[in-house]
Amino acid sequence: MTVDAHHHVWDLSVRDQDWIQGPELQRLRRNFTLADLEPEARAAGVDRTVLVQTVTVPEETPEFLALAAGHELVAGVVGWSDLTRPDLADELARLRELPGGPYLKGIRHQVQGEHDPQWLLRDDVRRGLAAVAEAGLVYDLVVLPHQLPACTKAAADLPQLTFVLDHLGKPPIASGEREPWATALRALASLPNTVAKLSGLVTEAAPASWATVDLRPYAETALEAFGPDRLMFGSDWPVCTLAATYAQIIDTAGELTSGLSAAERTALYEGTAGRVYDL
Repeated sequence: MTVDAHHHVWDLSVRDQDWIQGPELQRLRRNFTLADLEPEARAAGVDRTVLVQTVTVPEETPEFLALAAGHELVAGVVGWSDLTRPDLADELARLRELPGGPYLKGIRHQVQGEHDPQWLLRDDVRRGLAAVAEAGLVYDLVVLPHQLPACTKAAADLPQLTFVLDHLGKPPIASGEREPWATALRALASLPNTVAKLSGLVTEAAPASWATVDLRPYAETALEAFGPDRLMFGSDWPVCTLAATYAQIIDTAGELTSGLSAAERTALYEGTAGRVYDL
C-alpha cells in the first residue's frame, strides 16, 4: 500500500492555470483529471492520494473537496485560503461544512511567488498560520531555498502547527549545488513540528537528461535530516510529466530509498502521510 502525498488536477475549461506559461510548460496546457491519474496510480500500487491546490482562488478548494468525496482514491485535500483574511478561522470552519469538508487536511499558499523572503513572518500571515493550527490542519510549504530560513523561524514560533515542506524546498539539482540549501534544510528538520515530501525532484533537475544519480545526494540529505518517519513520498503529478512518467517517478523513488529497511519504507510510503494528514 502506497500513499501519493502530493498531486494536482485541473480542468482548463473551468479555470485557466495562469502559471503554465512559456514553451517549456506547454505539455501541461491540457486537462489532467482523476480519471487520467487513477489507472496509473493503481498500476503503481498507490491506493490513496493527497490532492494539493494549484491556484490561489477560493473556488478551487470546494471543488477539490467535492472531488475527494466522489473518488475513493483521494484521501485528503490540501487547499488554499487567504492566510491574511481576519476571518480565516470562520472560513476554515465553513470549508469543513461543505460536501467533502472532512477531507480538508491542510492549507497551502504559493510562498515561492512572494517577493518578500520574510513573507511567512508577517504579522497577518502568522495570525493566519495560528488559525490553521487551531483548526487542526497542517500547513504545506512550497518555497525556494532562500525562503527556508523564514520557514524555520515560523515553525519555531508556531510549535503547535505542523509544517510540511513540499519538494524538499526545491533544491538546485540542475546546477549540482547543495549549499546553502542543505544547511537550511537541516535547520528546518531540527524542529520536531516539520516534515517533508520526497517529491518534485525530477523537475528541479535537467528535465531532458536527469538521472537518478543526480537526485541521490539531495534525497540522502533529506533522509539524514528528517528520517523516514518525517518524510513522505509524493509524485507531483502531472507536473512531473515534464520530465518523467508516473511509473518512472515510482521507480526512481524506489531506487532512492532502496537502502531503507521494510519498516522505514512503510513509514515513507504510507505511515508519515497517514499520520500527518490524518488520512
